[in-house]
Amino acid sequence: MALTFAPGDDLVFQIESGFGLLRVLAVERDERGAVWHILVYQDFYPDVESAEAALAGVRELEVRMPHLALTEHAFEKTPAARLGNRPVKEDELAALRRWQQSGGEVHDRSVLLMLGMR
Repeated sequence: MALTFAPGDDLVFQIESGFGLLRVLAVERDERGAVWHILVYQDFYPDVESAEAALAGVRELEVRMPHLALTEHAFEKTPAARLGNRPVKEDELAALRRWQQSGGEVHDRSVLLMLGMR
């Protein structure tokens, strides 16, 4: 199943007790498939409306993980829905740039497993 998200997409995902927010920073494609670069925000919300309100709020959201590189298979394992799209800011890409310079690892585990959740 090909994911249809794009850089700048804000996504919501569900865990047992609430909803979390992700942000697509970039997508790279090569002969092995897609690598999804995402940012994970810190807070969880009781419902989707609260998550949307946090995105629209005036305060900057706290970041839990500034960058995760995931295979398409791993990213598909975290069901997420698009809430909207905003341009990716250069400061959001700093961790991705460091990862690229260091030849970083691409993970084949879902976002929930990477966060230590099941």
